[in-house]
Amino acid sequence: MKFKTMMLAWCLLIGELLAITSVLASDLPDLGEVVQTPAKLQINAAEALRRDAVCTKCHDESEIKPILSIYATKHGVRGDLRTPSCQSCHGESEAHVKNAEGKSTRPAPDVLFGARSSSYSSFSRSPTAAQNESCMQCHNNAGGKRNYWAGSQHERQGMPCAACHEVHAKSDKVLVKATQPQVCFTCHKDQRNQSNQISHHPIAEGKVVCSDCHNPHGSAGPKLLKKNTVNETCFLCHADKRGPFLWEHQPVSEDCTNCHTPHGSNITPLLKSRPPFLCEECHDGPHNSPKAAAGNAAGAQGGLKAAPSTSYTGRACLNCHSMVHGSNSPAGAFLHR
Repeated sequence: MKFKTMMLAWCLLIGELLAITSVLASDLPDLGEVVQTPAKLQINAAEALRRDAVCTKCHDESEIKPILSIYATKHGVRGDLRTPSCQSCHGESEAHVKNAEGKSTRPAPDVLFGARSSSYSSFSRSPTAAQNESCMQCHNNAGGKRNYWAGSQHERQGMPCAACHEVHAKSDKVLVKATQPQVCFTCHKDQRNQSNQISHHPIAEGKVVCSDCHNPHGSAGPKLLKKNTVNETCFLCHADKRGPFLWEHQPVSEDCTNCHTPHGSNITPLLKSRPPFLCEECHDGPHNSPKAAAGNAAGAQGGLKAAPSTSYTGRACLNCHSMVHGSNSPAGAFLHR
């Protein structure tokens, strides 16, 4: 009997551990996308190196822009059938390779990547659609991350993938937490300025990056946010503000940006203006009136003849109404402590 009880206890323990493991596994972060390379593009290592040699006999370590560094990236792992060759991305480029007319400047490759012409190449870049089509041969499904690329803000602006990504570099700056913001700030200069203000998310400190909140490849929400609403996105980190609360503050429930500016402000904590001025955008400030209020014959300030202005009193409205994000206190109808 004792043995049966012990076995039952062990079975229950193992069952609990399996359940916990399953829950933890479901919460694991995405460690990388699953690339689905079409079968027609999958080639073995020997064939891939043979095809690469057509290009690397000219495009070697003497290039101004590193070319051979691609072999230090995922795109250069020749032991993986999914790894592309030069021709997988740039096309067969027969006119460029053969140069049948013997011109001093060869014709351009079939597909040339980049946002614009560069100082190290006289060729104009291929149309954005051709560049992106080449990338999407393999990167067309990344766990839903690019479901909304078509019609997204970046796609409508005619941005090619290579405007942000560096395929031949050992380290793609936009995929590294320490360097990603600088890539985004190349275009988003207002956000760069805001992130350097007194109150800001710790972007410069390397704790937060743009892709923590935004999906640059498209989103169903506004402003390329990862979630469908501003609040859902903010709650990814600020879970204590999620609620539900017994007493809610309507502008907080609607949109965090009613009061906060997310990229940076000179008013802590990321406020759009200082209290009480921020509060008075919605509240008409009856506390400032020396006249008697309903139910208070002595006046709104409790009988003071000279009502002190909340504009000059400590933390203003927050002296009393400190639970601005919501309260569960039975006495918190006015968001008091």
